[in-house]
Amino acid sequence: MTEHINKQFDQDLEAIRSRMLQMGGLVESQIRDAIAAFLDAAPERAARVIAGDTKVNDLELQIDNELGQIIVRRQPAASDLRLILAASKIVTDLERIGDEAAKIARMAKDEQAPAGNHHRIVPLHHISEVAIGMLRKSLDAFARLDAAAAARVAAEDVAIDEEFRSIIRQLITFMMEDPRTITASLQVVWVAKAFERIGDHAKNIAEYVIYIVKGRDVRHIPLAELEKEALGR
Repeated sequence: MTEHINKQFDQDLEAIRSRMLQMGGLVESQIRDAIAAFLDAAPERAARVIAGDTKVNDLELQIDNELGQIIVRRQPAASDLRLILAASKIVTDLERIGDEAAKIARMAKDEQAPAGNHHRIVPLHHISEVAIGMLRKSLDAFARLDAAAAARVAAEDVAIDEEFRSIIRQLITFMMEDPRTITASLQVVWVAKAFERIGDHAKNIAEYVIYIVKGRDVRHIPLAELEKEALGR
């Protein structure tokens, strides 16, 4: 009987993990569609992203409900409870990433700057790819419960923050040199900020992976200490 219960518990956890990775894939698709809609001035595509945010929200509620049911039915041990609590936090970060994608899409839908202005002002492809890459790698670290890979994702947050600051410096220069770029520049600021926040959420996911594996909350500690904890040095 105990073996049967344990097997069912593992199956429940695996089903939730699969649902979480499905949610992560949906969120990544939302981000890609949102930035494409913004750069290509495609309001129809933006509208689909906005509509799709409801599905992301629904997945968050479903997964949280399933996690709660596991706690009630299975009364998990400390290590399993740690995984369940971290999973709930990860789902929240995924939902907030979806919100950032919807925010970009709303700006694309209501865009006032002429199409193509954003390309001439400052490239956004790089910061978007860094943020999406961090999300994908953090979810991969979660799927494999790989603390070392999670630490590498957390370290990338420094790079995306610097990328954001670089974009801001460029935009300030452009706006000072040509006030006609102010409207488009401000739109780029908000989109770049959304990607910087997506990077923050991906870092959060990576830190929860380290918590699951190592049993230590590594939020708000220096990067060097986080890496040391993740690598077991």
